Amino acid sequence: MATTIASARAPTFFEEVVAGTPGADPHLELCLQCGTCGGSCPSGPDMDHTPRALFAMIDAGMKDQVLRSNTPWYCVACYYCMVRCPQEIHITDIMYTLKRMAIREGLYRESSASDAYGFSETFIDYVENYGRSFELGVATRYHLRHHPLNAVKMATGMGFSMFIKGRMDLTPTRIKNLNQLKAILGKAKELGGAA
Repeated sequence: MATTIASARAPTFFEEVVAGTPGADPHLELCLQCGTCGGSCPSGPDMDHTPRALFAMIDAGMKDQVLRSNTPWYCVACYYCMVRCPQEIHITDIMYTLKRMAIREGLYRESSASDAYGFSETFIDYVENYGRSFELGVATRYHLRHHPLNAVKMATGMGFSMFIKGRMDLTPTRIKNLNQLKAILGKAKELGGAA
């Protein structure tokens, strides 16, 4: 009886992305390159690659270029692309996967949206501690950390206008049952393998 030694190969970048996307199969292999996703995206004009171009790059194994792209960072997670996709590709979920991979590899720093991670981190910190975003805190912390000169311009311009119209609180408020939210977020991190 002959023994066959199976050669183990490293997964392709495409396989890494699919395996790293939580939930059901994201159907990435079904992309027709129709462009509906990019045409539907409110952030599309700011992206250095359309989602369909990014998917072709993933298929071509262009890992570093994909993880340096600003596209996942400009995704506003509105899910409009997913609703309109004729192949039901989990586009937004894939964008989250690419963000996690870019952070893990440290390549987000080389993106034209390198500050997006800091903004995201600040936003998530408020959600984890208060259960909701606190716009004044998010904007202030982000701008002081990344663009200190813009903080004054934001405060005197749009910030003051929002405050006058009652659209911005001066202090954060916690939601009721914050511990329940923290338990949900903790379980999500555990399932997603996030630290």
